[in-house]
Amino acid sequence: MSISKNLRGISRRDFFRVAGTYGFSSTMMAAGAFGGAVSVAGLAKAAESTYEKRFAKEAKHTLKFGASGFNDQNLLIERAGALEFARDLESRTDGEIRVEFIGNNQICGQTSCVEKTQQGIVDIYAASTQNSAGGAPYLNVLDYAYMFPGRASQYHFLYSPESQRILREPLEKRHGLKFLFSHCELRGIQLGLKWEDKPTVTKLEELFGTKNRVTGTQLGRIAMQALNLNPVPVAWEETLDGLKQGLIDGAETWASAVAYANMSPVVSQSVDLKFFCGTEHTSMSASVFDSLGGDLQDAVLESAYWTQTHVQAANEAALVKTVGQSDPQLPGTIFAENNVRNAFLAEDQIKMAEEMCSPEYQPQLWEEWRERLNKWAGGIDTYQEIYDIARQVPADMKPENVEPRRWWKA
Repeated sequence: MSISKNLRGISRRDFFRVAGTYGFSSTMMAAGAFGGAVSVAGLAKAAESTYEKRFAKEAKHTLKFGASGFNDQNLLIERAGALEFARDLESRTDGEIRVEFIGNNQICGQTSCVEKTQQGIVDIYAASTQNSAGGAPYLNVLDYAYMFPGRASQYHFLYSPESQRILREPLEKRHGLKFLFSHCELRGIQLGLKWEDKPTVTKLEELFGTKNRVTGTQLGRIAMQALNLNPVPVAWEETLDGLKQGLIDGAETWASAVAYANMSPVVSQSVDLKFFCGTEHTSMSASVFDSLGGDLQDAVLESAYWTQTHVQAANEAALVKTVGQSDPQLPGTIFAENNVRNAFLAEDQIKMAEEMCSPEYQPQLWEEWRERLNKWAGGIDTYQEIYDIARQVPADMKPENVEPRRWWKA
């Protein structure tokens, strides 16, 4: 359990003492609402108030939310929306649905939450689609290289009613999961301390031949191999030491993941390669969703929509003001305090990478997986359809300016 900076002065023991009285979920929800320092008494009072609201009447459904490694602290860094969704759904249903939020890897982790949802151990989960692709391979559909030119195009696709046909319905049919909402970033290479004394990367070729940790995505490996980035599977708990000691050059992930997972002290350069999705999503068991009455199903969708709009705005702000992914970098941000340099590559370098690895220019690399995903989706060309939708908005559009839409309504 990591105690939030906004709960400074409160020890782990004190936090769990409060949680022992009012429950972990109520205490976590109360903690996530604080904007400044708070005393143990203040936390207890807020947790009591939260508890009383949540338990004012008997819930018809209690849903377990396995939120992998998330807690009130790191959800203020990477704004994935998990706690906001839980709070809003309870409020929106007037307590008929109660959400038991279980984060900090207590019930499931990044690679296991999807399977525990499919097994019925948890009802809702939050993890990256890439790490979840092991248990739900259709999630690879988001990971074609350079399918999305920017974060705006990612949000635009998730809001699009076409995402029902291309992403959500095949996922539900094949893997029993209802895709609710997601944070949106694009992955780059996060270079370790071995690169601390080297100049900031400006050319793609400077990365050729480096050895980089890869997550659970099968399609991500294709792009990394084509870019000569030598993907190697490394256990998460060994990644930090590998970056620190120089056993690996870097890891493929996104900026706010570096910040929220406390990787910043061992990352020297964050290379914004933007080569495929970094999507920290929340999904729900489709059978659990189907067991709810029509009004409660509507409430789940409305809470998911509200959370998606919250994430869209909040994570864009956090990237600049909390993480430090900007040029110039704001002082006091996590990257600034840990001397993480942003390496924003010029457009010609991004284009070079795209031409080396994307299905648009190297279709032969993707044939096997593209055919498999197309078959699972009922015969449509998954890459081309998402590619076209992603380009319905300008490539340089600010992500916060994407128009929100209820994707389940035509």
